[in-house]
Amino acid sequence: MTCGNCALTISRFLEKQGMKNVSANPASGDLQFTATEQADIDKIYKGIRDLGYRVVQPEEEADRRPHEHHHSGLGRLLLICAVLTAPLLLHMFAGHNSILNNPWLQLALCLPVYGIGLRHFGLSAYRSLKNGVPNMDVLIILGASAAFLYSLAGIFLFPAATHQYLFFETTATIITFVLAGNWIEERTVTATTSAIKALARLQPSQAKVVMTDSIGKESIMEVESQFLKVNDIVLVNDGDRIPADGVVVSGTAEVDESMLTGESLPVVKEAHNTVTGGSVIRSGHLRIQATAVGAATTLSGIIRLVQQAQGAKPPMQKLADKISAVFVPAVLAVSVLAFLINYFAADVPFAQSMMRSIAVLVIACPCAMGLATPAAVAVGLGRAARNGILIKGGDTLERFKDIRQVVFDKTGTLTTGNLGISAIEARDIPEEKLKSVVRGLEQHSSHPIARSVAKVWTDEALHPFRDVKETKGLGISGVDENGSTWMLGSGVLVRDFADIDPAWDLHLLKDGVWVGGLRIADELRPDAQRTVAALHKEQFDTILLSGDRREKADMVAKATGISQVYAEHSPSQKMERLEQLLRQGPVAMVGDGINDAPALAKADIGISLSDATHVAMQSANVILSSNQLGSLPRAIRLGRFTYQTIRQNLFWAFFYNILAIPLAAMGYLSPVWAAIVMAFSDVVLVLNSLRLNYRKID
Repeated sequence: MTCGNCALTISRFLEKQGMKNVSANPASGDLQFTATEQADIDKIYKGIRDLGYRVVQPEEEADRRPHEHHHSGLGRLLLICAVLTAPLLLHMFAGHNSILNNPWLQLALCLPVYGIGLRHFGLSAYRSLKNGVPNMDVLIILGASAAFLYSLAGIFLFPAATHQYLFFETTATIITFVLAGNWIEERTVTATTSAIKALARLQPSQAKVVMTDSIGKESIMEVESQFLKVNDIVLVNDGDRIPADGVVVSGTAEVDESMLTGESLPVVKEAHNTVTGGSVIRSGHLRIQATAVGAATTLSGIIRLVQQAQGAKPPMQKLADKISAVFVPAVLAVSVLAFLINYFAADVPFAQSMMRSIAVLVIACPCAMGLATPAAVAVGLGRAARNGILIKGGDTLERFKDIRQVVFDKTGTLTTGNLGISAIEARDIPEEKLKSVVRGLEQHSSHPIARSVAKVWTDEALHPFRDVKETKGLGISGVDENGSTWMLGSGVLVRDFADIDPAWDLHLLKDGVWVGGLRIADELRPDAQRTVAALHKEQFDTILLSGDRREKADMVAKATGISQVYAEHSPSQKMERLEQLLRQGPVAMVGDGINDAPALAKADIGISLSDATHVAMQSANVILSSNQLGSLPRAIRLGRFTYQTIRQNLFWAFFYNILAIPLAAMGYLSPVWAAIVMAFSDVVLVLNSLRLNYRKID
């Protein structure tokens, strides 16, 4: 599968066969359903193959190849159709004697477009009808064929009045516009699969296994990570990714787990601590005993969460798809009935009765229906892009209308991800002395916190030190000119100090006595408060959902005005919490980290900032490319306005059909006027869609 129409066709076929809980995911190609005991599964699979798709069983996954069907090469086909359709549309503005009005030239231009339409939509329409699940392609090919055949009749049957019967531009326009919509959808669906590929790349391909022979001599063997076994001892050095979940056997290191927790500070790991596969050692080295490998690791679990979240989303369903099962036979019935009544009951001549019947098909051409959504979406997406908002797929714009809850991650979303000093306390020494000592020690370190301190306190004096030593996982120490020993480090330094607040991130000791503490925090984004306030003004519920510590999450929530806070959540806990929120109503999730990827995919709308991780951006439906959180309220308003425009367009499209079809059937609307009214309906839709460019979204 490559698009929502594929997923919709397969889902409707399975439901017609009595299958339950059908979930077809065009992004990954995964299909899940519950079969009854009486179901003939082989027959079900054959039916899917008859629709034009290849069924791959789970045990055949290794042999899985990219699926090819009638959507292949869509961009090239669209380009050909657009080039040939342009002069057909221009003929309406050319003089009567213009070469563009030559019927044979119009036929020559339209014929390749119609051939592409037959191959692209006709094959799908035939298969869907054969299996009793008519889709949007049936409407497209019906309308295009009616206009094309009517035009041919004008050339060959009515040469004296050919120009009254030429609607080749209608055929070409239908096919080209709908191809453009399919191409956009295909590109969107293809992009979503790269999220899972990016996650998989975090798993290192090689691992250093510690081997011990019979006499206790050790050797290091490098093997592929997929061959690791539980209880293997693995050596991981500075800068390496940890290849499997495990327990530290020996060594001390600072590990970057931000991909899982969102915590921007590296975490010290030593003997008996647990580590997670895919996280990175920033300094030090570890020996790890593997406790989970392959598909059992936390990272593999996150990949599965993303896949499940994508699969849980319903397939794109345009309104035209939902009514196609009724609309297609209804239009055909009205067309046949118009001919029969006119010819047999009203004594209208055969040729005129046929023209009235064909006029019904021309007037019922789904051009307006096919254009209603793409026109509004194209304008909405274009305006969004100009405002630094990249939106994947028009259906995302439509979903904005239902959102009432906005969930934020903390690190990198409400905060910048840049470390700063939020609070200090000095005991028995002046605050200036504390800053001077801290800066004097930190200048000897390349630790991220040390660089942050050096950046913040550039104007402070440097306290001179000698014999400076940095101990990985503990801190840094030095002796000053008075012989005093100063130490600056993590909470490990004060484990035995009963009267010290553990909330301090860094502790300063002078000759073993605690003299100060520093609290490290991310800088709040300058537009975070303004964004949350704007959402509250429009009655949105705002929620903070973070993997960071409770006190840090509460601090950010208080600063921004967010009342609901859920802290210290793992990726799986974030998913569970999000599912609870989804039961209360539609949710938009704003995040930036790998740990947010499953939640971004699970939410009704996932929103990511442009400096987010690649995985988060690929899992999200919306990317704030300007990297400004303040673009979020604009995106929501634009989504609502786009939905309003789509509804207005669809109303006009259906109103036009309901009014015009009876007039055509009774002979009050000739095919010529039917085409004029149809063209006018398209102009109305385009003009109404263009209003989106001028609606106020700030």
